[in-house]
Amino acid sequence: MKKIVAAFSFSLFIVSSLFSQKFTHADTLRGNYGPGRDWWDATKYDLHVTFNFEDSTISGYNEMQFKVLKRGEIMQIDLQEPLKLDSVILLHKYRKNKNTTVEDENQLSFKKDGNAYFIPAVGGSKDELVYLKLYYHGKPLIAKRPPWLPGGLIWKRDKQNRPWVSIACQGQGASVWYPCKDHQADEPDSAEMHITCPDTLMCVGNGNFRGRIENGDGTATYDWAVVNPINNYCIIPYIGKYVNFHETYKGEKGDLNMNYWVIDYNLEKAKKQFLDAPRMIKAFEHWFGPYPFYEDGYKLVDAPHLGMEHQSATAYGNGYRNGYAGRDLSGSGWGLKWDFIIVHESGHEWFANNITTKDIADMWVHEGFTAYSETLFTEFYYGKEAADAYVIGTRKLIDNKATIIGTYNVNDDPSERSTDMYYKGANMLHTIRQVVNNDEKFRAILRGLNKTFYHQTVTSKQIEIYISKQSGIDFSKVFDQYLRTVQIPTLEYKINKGILSYHWSNTVKGFNMPVKVMLTKDKYTFIYPTENFKDAEISMDDLKIEENYYVYKNKL
Repeated sequence: MKKIVAAFSFSLFIVSSLFSQKFTHADTLRGNYGPGRDWWDATKYDLHVTFNFEDSTISGYNEMQFKVLKRGEIMQIDLQEPLKLDSVILLHKYRKNKNTTVEDENQLSFKKDGNAYFIPAVGGSKDELVYLKLYYHGKPLIAKRPPWLPGGLIWKRDKQNRPWVSIACQGQGASVWYPCKDHQADEPDSAEMHITCPDTLMCVGNGNFRGRIENGDGTATYDWAVVNPINNYCIIPYIGKYVNFHETYKGEKGDLNMNYWVIDYNLEKAKKQFLDAPRMIKAFEHWFGPYPFYEDGYKLVDAPHLGMEHQSATAYGNGYRNGYAGRDLSGSGWGLKWDFIIVHESGHEWFANNITTKDIADMWVHEGFTAYSETLFTEFYYGKEAADAYVIGTRKLIDNKATIIGTYNVNDDPSERSTDMYYKGANMLHTIRQVVNNDEKFRAILRGLNKTFYHQTVTSKQIEIYISKQSGIDFSKVFDQYLRTVQIPTLEYKINKGILSYHWSNTVKGFNMPVKVMLTKDKYTFIYPTENFKDAEISMDDLKIEENYYVYKNKL
């Protein structure tokens, strides 16, 4: 076939003026799911990357497969500076015979705009599969305080001064280390990594190990593959002096292969500390349903940072201690009964990896449910009172300085302003649970979410509507209150001659959430406040609200 030389006039299709006071043109390029992205669906990433330890550079290519959804004019590929996209090759694959696939390669032109590259649309007819090779190289950004922003490569050494390398790029985006469609709304249906590094080290990746190739030049290439949809930022290699041990867990969907990859000198500590991993699977399969990635297995991998929810290869760096780096974030004592990183980061397999938000602005769905998974784990093993004490204890971490939901279409990570998506989100869910007032129904909702939205990307609104529908209670105002304002509902009241007068204040219009209060000694009763005052008989000197509700009270 003739070589394609694409000459095209290029115009930007995203207008940033709407966000000019707060967000940049680069933010809109990164966060908008517009004409450069909406006409094609990434179906597979096949990464071939060499890590060069001498100068902290990487090089290679992503052979990307995508499906054409509709006619498109231009394709956006993301790759963050100072990495450089070298060439874009259009592959034409066809069968020569039943055993041989033939490829023709054609180089395409492209133009650069910051961290985005634009290629003339190469799609064919609807549903056609197209293959591109995206070659690149450079010295990628270094993570300054992994796993938090700004993310990037982590070039470290272990306690014996041997290389130990990984990546943490949630929020920063996977394009910090490979070219891709860097938007949460589109996950590849599968992915492979072929990582080349010194042959004295081991590379661990997502999914299943498919082998090692000795290159004869002091390097080896390690092949890993996942067969399930995966978030871009979860595709992560770990390179170091790893050793492995494993077990088989008998779970809801059969045998789950659980592997543990640790730096060699941590092996004995890991065999003891990682007993929390099967305990976690048992608890979360009870609450959330089957582990979502049986085909790819479950892994914990020693990481040169605290931890991250890398699908089927959870990063672990908690120092082989219970709690969060040895601390109980709740102050209740229960957080020291288990390893925070194993429980929290693995909880993301259900909320973040199985159910992923289309826009990072809705990331409370990842973090709120997963923060609440800590409470549910505590309840499963230590009882309801322990769980209540844990979640109530985390309220001291809430600052209410910014709304939980961010701005859409500009890659706005709300955690840069506040961490309230974690424990304010968890306490909102705990409050909703009290209103549902039926733990089996609440559990069915959690399991239903993971079944209904299995391996899907979603919006916050989809999750909100599902919970309202399945509970039979309209929680729309509750979600608006906790997710979209910084106001905490306040029950204002006065007591006069045995009559309690009460109403909600500091709320969104129409907020009418029921709440349990003590009107007689040692007995909690539902009341149904609105914005207008209501009356009820009370035999108490003061009003006591059931502690599991995340609300305030104010005596007039």
